[in-house]
Amino acid sequence: MSKNDFPLGLSFDDVLLLPKYSKIVSRKLINLTTNFSRNIKLNIPIVSANMDTVTEATMATAIAREGGIGIIHRFLPLEMQVSEAQKVKRAENLVISDPITINKEAKLKDALVLMRKHNINGILVVSEKNFLEGILTSRDVRFRQDLETSVVEIMTPRVRLITASTDIKSEEAIKFFARYKIEKLPLVDKGGKLQGLMTASDFIKIGQHQVAAKDKKGRLLVGAAIGVKDGGERAEKLIGVGVDALVVDIAHGHHKTAIDLIKKLKGKFKKTDVVAGNVATAAGTEDMIRAGADAVKIGIGPGAVCSTRIVAGAGVPQITAVLESAQIARKYNVPIIADGGIRNSGDLAKAIAAGASSAMIGSLFAGTKESPGEYFIEDGEAVKVYRGLASREASIDRNNLEALAGREERAPEGISTRVAYRGEVKRIIQNLIDGLQSGMSYSGAESVKEFWQKAEFIRITEAGMRESMPRP
Repeated sequence: MSKNDFPLGLSFDDVLLLPKYSKIVSRKLINLTTNFSRNIKLNIPIVSANMDTVTEATMATAIAREGGIGIIHRFLPLEMQVSEAQKVKRAENLVISDPITINKEAKLKDALVLMRKHNINGILVVSEKNFLEGILTSRDVRFRQDLETSVVEIMTPRVRLITASTDIKSEEAIKFFARYKIEKLPLVDKGGKLQGLMTASDFIKIGQHQVAAKDKKGRLLVGAAIGVKDGGERAEKLIGVGVDALVVDIAHGHHKTAIDLIKKLKGKFKKTDVVAGNVATAAGTEDMIRAGADAVKIGIGPGAVCSTRIVAGAGVPQITAVLESAQIARKYNVPIIADGGIRNSGDLAKAIAAGASSAMIGSLFAGTKESPGEYFIEDGEAVKVYRGLASREASIDRNNLEALAGREERAPEGISTRVAYRGEVKRIIQNLIDGLQSGMSYSGAESVKEFWQKAEFIRITEAGMRESMPRP
């Protein structure tokens, strides 16, 4: 291609899905299961963005309960990012294999710190060799003034606890909770050593979220972002607490440093899926896959708070980026993730139709109850902060030195803004899913893979876009 031979780049507003013959009785019957990465399946094709005003534990938990996956952002100290991942993994779990415990000789003040940190109302008490000694609950500590009191003095002792063996079935555990009116069921071996924990609240949550996306152990799925400088260290700690996927978070993913990191990660952590990005071309996608990526994020500059295309003059309109990347990724049977630019369910439908296995969403989720963005009232309206990770505000407000290094000398490639408060994210997800299923039904597609095959686009003019909009 010469410099005078420009290919056409199309964005979401440049196309519509062509309505086709359909025999679908109800859009609710359309199957939305898909692959997030080579080895991770989702029940809905939705991913929450790894942005500091979008995804931490609360958001990731909510997304997984609806059938998708959340990616915890990397702009936290390592210990905090690991803690956020642990919260998701502990949110719904039939058997907690590594329950929070405290030594019987510890002080009440230590127990209270642990209970507040992990947001739990009871903590198992063990000996130095992990023998179960008792449990300390909120009832045991109520009205206690002396924080130097030893845990062993105020705990409910082992002899008064109901316990079970590690091979207990879920049906039997439910009977234990009902018969003995207990909230926690410690699991011990024949010698009395603690091996795990079941809680009544987890059984209740699991019953409420039948479509939740879970790992082989029944825990909610969660991913975590890592950068180039400390990616190896973060990866090891995050995998250690059960993170399902690592997302290499680099603005310009088609770069030697990103490729080298992917190769290093896949060489060391063969059982953990690695998602690479961001790229916007078929060549970039192929290089990521050849380096070992189990999924590739597609999108340079389409996000609502990303100004890369304005500042750097670089990028590819998102429909074209997804279409071209999907063609090459399908040859390797590797999923791609459309990252950025999703403003409504129609955009989501177009992104999936173009070949994405899932879509990463930021702005639509930023104003929800579950996002970590700051909430406040402005001009009588409830709003939350939403910002690009390359914005000046994010750069100077970051906790780790990597993000701060050299930022003062660089032009920001993102903005900070406010978005209207939207309530619970579950409502937004349902609207997105309803619209996606409608779009698939217009193409006569009953599954994501069939949508890829049957969907056709028609280009529209600016007048066509105006005609598409509701008007009085």
